[in-house]
Amino acid sequence: MTHSPSTNRNAYMSDELQQIYDQTVAFVANEVTPFGESWERSGMVPRDVLKKMGTLGMLSLRVPEQHGGLGMGPLASATFAEALGSSTFAGFDVTVLVHTDMSGPHLVNSGSESQLQNLLPGILAGETILSIAVTEPDAGSDVAGIRSTAVRDGDGWRINGSKTFITNAAHGNMSIVAARTDGDNRYGISMFLVPAHTEGFEVTRKLDKHGWLCSDTAELSLNDVWVSDEQLLGTPHRGFYATMQNFQNERMVLVGMGVGAAQTAIDLTNQYTQDRKAFGGHLYDLGAIRQRLAMDQAKVDAVRASMYHAAWMEEQGLDNVKEMSGVKAWG
Repeated sequence: MTHSPSTNRNAYMSDELQQIYDQTVAFVANEVTPFGESWERSGMVPRDVLKKMGTLGMLSLRVPEQHGGLGMGPLASATFAEALGSSTFAGFDVTVLVHTDMSGPHLVNSGSESQLQNLLPGILAGETILSIAVTEPDAGSDVAGIRSTAVRDGDGWRINGSKTFITNAAHGNMSIVAARTDGDNRYGISMFLVPAHTEGFEVTRKLDKHGWLCSDTAELSLNDVWVSDEQLLGTPHRGFYATMQNFQNERMVLVGMGVGAAQTAIDLTNQYTQDRKAFGGHLYDLGAIRQRLAMDQAKVDAVRASMYHAAWMEEQGLDNVKEMSGVKAWG
């Protein structure tokens, strides 16, 4: 069954954002959905696909123009995430969004000029794929509870610990690792840039999942991983606050991909009911069917509107923690 995604028009959708949405939906329809089943079987998204996205500028929406990006805001991320959701392969969606909106912002917001100049070109081109290594066996949403440590060692740091449920860890190129650097301070966490080939950085297990199969998810072991001061991201002991600052953006894009997937499900169901004949007519002719479709559409519209409003608040510099937390719980 072919699928023509609904046009995303809302109060916050500028012509530029609509162009991003349309371009992404078209890319997904041509380059992702037809091949998603094979990616699910292989357990990863081919890197050539991510490089194509880089060539089209899809991986650089939130990066400042002076560093090669488009310099856009949260509304662009919400739009992009919803368009990705039309793929119906959430593993693909989250592979991209972990790179662009969960890992990348740490570098963009806290990176030194040297780090930005050296790393961003490969990241924006889809050649260097990022992961964010915060979650641990005993610390998920409780970021302050992480046990991985980084202690001073010469002109660098020695990292030890373990991470779990890390997206893009198995096939990615660089991980942004959170580790405790101030043992006396519950919030004394720092962020480090750790290339996947670093000695002591090991993928100990690829996790088997019930879904999102083309998103590689893994456990990591960091055994005496040495990193230089040049690999420290931002200010020492401020990683907890950087992580919490980006939580709203992470929640937003997760909701966005969910909205895109839900809208696609409704569109496909709507089309099916108009094609399927039963009870002397088409299923769509039955009032109960149309009522159910209308109610489901209303729910998706409500979540979408709430998400874009929360994104707009962030773009205006307003506190949107309550709004974004609410829409994530609802969506």
